[in-house]
Amino acid sequence: MSDLSAAIDRVLPSVRADLEDLIRIPSVSADPARAADVQRSAEATAALFEAEGFSVKIVRAGEGAPAVIAKKPAPEGKPTVLLYAHHDVQPTGALDEWTSQPFEPTERDGRLYARGAADDKAGIAAHLAAVRAFGNDLPVGVTVFVEGEEEIGSPTLLALLDEYADDLTSDAIVIADSGNWAIGQPALTVSLRGLVDCYVEVRTLKHAVHSGLFGGAVPDALSALCRLLATLHTDNGDVAVDGLHATRAADLDYPEDRFRAESSVLDSVRLIGTGTLVDRLWTRPAIAVLAIDAPRVADASNTLVPVARAKVSLRVAPGDDAVKAMEALRNHLEQNAPWGAQVTVTDGDLGQPCSINARGGAYDAARSAFAAAWGVEPVDTGMGGSIPFIAEFQQAFPQAAVLVTGVEDPDTRAHGIDEGLHLEEFAKVCLAEAHLLQNLA
Repeated sequence: MSDLSAAIDRVLPSVRADLEDLIRIPSVSADPARAADVQRSAEATAALFEAEGFSVKIVRAGEGAPAVIAKKPAPEGKPTVLLYAHHDVQPTGALDEWTSQPFEPTERDGRLYARGAADDKAGIAAHLAAVRAFGNDLPVGVTVFVEGEEEIGSPTLLALLDEYADDLTSDAIVIADSGNWAIGQPALTVSLRGLVDCYVEVRTLKHAVHSGLFGGAVPDALSALCRLLATLHTDNGDVAVDGLHATRAADLDYPEDRFRAESSVLDSVRLIGTGTLVDRLWTRPAIAVLAIDAPRVADASNTLVPVARAKVSLRVAPGDDAVKAMEALRNHLEQNAPWGAQVTVTDGDLGQPCSINARGGAYDAARSAFAAAWGVEPVDTGMGGSIPFIAEFQQAFPQAAVLVTGVEDPDTRAHGIDEGLHLEEFAKVCLAEAHLLQNLA
């Protein structure tokens, strides 16, 4: 324990400097204008592990973004561990809302603020810290796989996993793209919801008409769309779409006052749904209306709107099938059209949910590593958000134990304004991963 702790303390300053250099590369995979930056980010990541004595290559599938595969062979008789992270990041959003520049890492009150500071360049840095702490004496074989398009849904990941299966085959897979339960409380993520979304278009008129001359008999498309969207929930806020699966989450208490503070929900707003908070967040479906296409208020005229469009997102509970869930959502929208309005549903993204049976030697090794780093036992948690590629790893490597860990905490604000990495927790993440490699040996 003390030797590993001292080794992590020794390497953390250099790892943080390397993390800050990675952050300064605006590797926004969703922006075609940033393609050169995504390539530069892959090259910088590759150089970091090449300097640690890994054999490294930058790969891509078709027109996909560059990924990095770095390998060190296992000592005789020891397992190989795959360490996953991604080097691409989300767009920044409104620059004037950031307290400091999003691609210039800035420390405030024990956090390092920047886009990608946590999600997921800190995952790369945690892997780097763990291998750097062992130097040339890694206790297991290590393959580092750093993807370059996770933030756009990993469109070519399955092709990469297939093409480079020989390079990526391992006994355990550590996916550093989730989070911990609280500051000071580590967690293993054992379930994740899937995701489907769609575009629903409602039409009531061939063209706009005068609201005074025809209003009162002719329904406008916006009112029809609003009534249709309102059918997606019951009065208490449970999802009202038939045919969706739900189950029970881990027996973990999530105090409502803590949840309200972490979610920033207004004091006057009642929480929706029934059951425990962790059930509602992790193991039940959730539906949200993400956007509506309609005339802007500033451009409104006294006419009945002929057509309106919305994007609807459905988080799919673990144990369900995303394809079947999309069909259930489509059926609901088509069958609940008000006033005979024409409804057209167009499929969007799809990602499968997953459940992990976190029992066995690799999971015991992880829990022991967390306890050694934090001084408390970890908890098993679910994830309300979706990381569809985890199901893809399970499909591609069914023999490997999949360990979902991460660097985030409830106030990380990944994808949002002022994303930040809690530096003391990050040090524990690095120490835990070093312990994990040692335990897996």
